[in-house]
Amino acid sequence: MTDSTEKTDTLKVGPYELKSRLIVGTARFPNYQVMLDAVRASGAEMVTVAIRRIDLQASQEAGVLDLLGGDYQILPNTAGCFTARDAVLTAQLAREALETDLIKLEVIGDDETLLPDGEELLKAARELVDDGFVVMAYSNDDPILCKKLQDAGCAAVMPLGSPIGSGMGIRNPYNFQIIREELEVPMFVDAGIGTASDAALAMELGCDGVLLNSAISGAKKPVVMADAFRKAVEAGRAAYTAGRIPRRFYARASSPTEGIVQYHED
Repeated sequence: MTDSTEKTDTLKVGPYELKSRLIVGTARFPNYQVMLDAVRASGAEMVTVAIRRIDLQASQEAGVLDLLGGDYQILPNTAGCFTARDAVLTAQLAREALETDLIKLEVIGDDETLLPDGEELLKAARELVDDGFVVMAYSNDDPILCKKLQDAGCAAVMPLGSPIGSGMGIRNPYNFQIIREELEVPMFVDAGIGTASDAALAMELGCDGVLLNSAISGAKKPVVMADAFRKAVEAGRAAYTAGRIPRRFYARASSPTEGIVQYHED
C-alpha cells in the first residue's frame, strides 16, 4: 500500500478508530515484562483483559491494567461467563471499574469445548446494546448467528477460526467467506489462530482484523511471534485490498503469447 492508502486505511469499531488491525490478549505470558514487550512488538493499539480473572482493584494499583491503561485501549471481556446474566453483570462491572462502554462479549456453552452458546450470546448482546454498550461479540463461525448479532446492534462480530487455544487455524474458510458477504460491521477472527500464516489467511479472506492471545503468549519467543503477527496482518490486509488473481484448474502462461518469433524449417 502507498503511504496515502495507509493513512486512510483506518478501522472503525463503533466510535473507536484503529490503525492496527491486530488486537491481543494479555493472559498466560511468562511475566509482565514479556507481555509488555510482546504487545509493543505486535503494534496493537487495543488489548483485551478478562474481567472475571483479575482483581480489578489490585490491577489498577500494580497489575496489568496499571501497566497497559495509559498506552492502550483496554477491551474488557466476559471470558468465563456461561450465561447471559453473568455476561451482562460482568460487562456492567467492567464499565463501572474502567469507565468504558466497550466490551468483548463471550458466553461459553461448556468448559470442555469452550464453544459459544449462541442462544445466551444473542440474549446478552441485545441487553448490552440496549444498555449503551459497544459490543464486540465472540461467535461461532455460523453465518446466521453472525448476521443476527449484527442485527442486534453489535459493533463488531468475531467468529472463531477453531476452538479457543487449539491453534488449528481457520477450519472452515467457506463459512468465513459467507459471513464476510453478510456482514456490514467489522469482522474479526477470534480464537484458533496458531501461527502468523493463519492470521494472513484470515485477512486475505476479508476479515477486518484479528484477535488472539495464546499464539503469542504460548510461543517459545512471544516477542518475536508478536512481531510476526503484526507483519502477517499487514501483509494479509494488503493482499486483500490488492485483489488476488482468479484460481484456475489449468495452466496459463505468465509470458504473453502474442508476437512470439516463429521458426520455420527450410
